[in-house]
Amino acid sequence: MAIPTNLANKYEFYSYGHALEILTEAFPDEWAEIQACLHQFTVTKEELQQAGGNESPIPKKFDDVLYPLGWREIRITGDLLVKLFPRRTAQRRGRFADEPFEERIIKGYIDGHNIDFIKHQVAFDLEWNSKDQTFDRDLLAMRTYFDCGLVDVGIIVTRSEELNEVFREMNILSKYGASTTWMGKLLNRLDSRRNGGCPILAVGIRKSCVKDYEA
Repeated sequence: MAIPTNLANKYEFYSYGHALEILTEAFPDEWAEIQACLHQFTVTKEELQQAGGNESPIPKKFDDVLYPLGWREIRITGDLLVKLFPRRTAQRRGRFADEPFEERIIKGYIDGHNIDFIKHQVAFDLEWNSKDQTFDRDLLAMRTYFDCGLVDVGIIVTRSEELNEVFREMNILSKYGASTTWMGKLLNRLDSRRNGGCPILAVGIRKSCVKDYEA
């Protein structure tokens, strides 16, 4: 499935588990909103120099566009109910009672998994400049939501490697280290299937998104 030229010039795309086809065919409205958000996104050199984490203005750019459209940050928790069914008789293997003789609840079996944005079975996360282990958390959350039937596909946006050219010229490369969240760290995890069965579209922010940068 082709990516519009205006987006291909600003981002790199990697589709795992036919994520792009699922977005295009099953969730065209949500995919159109994400595309519009990506098309609108730009960053300045001044913003690149600002503090990372919660103080960075970059995640807020996505908040400002997606939240009014109904995308919401979601956290789930859940207990696991385990039922033990006895065999009907000692002589007949594989025949079990209709009612359990015991039930057990494992509290907090699913807990603490949150995703930046979810809308109609589509999950969206942005990782700009966190520790690269954050990708493990994101992929675990998405595969958990997928296994629970809460999402059908996930999108993760992060930095493309080519942004290092901009950082190097600005003398801020140390601020965006190799052990932070960028596309290479995400692809390694996707290649090893840490997303489980959840289809993932990985999107890399390229240097074309820096509006006051001249190559």
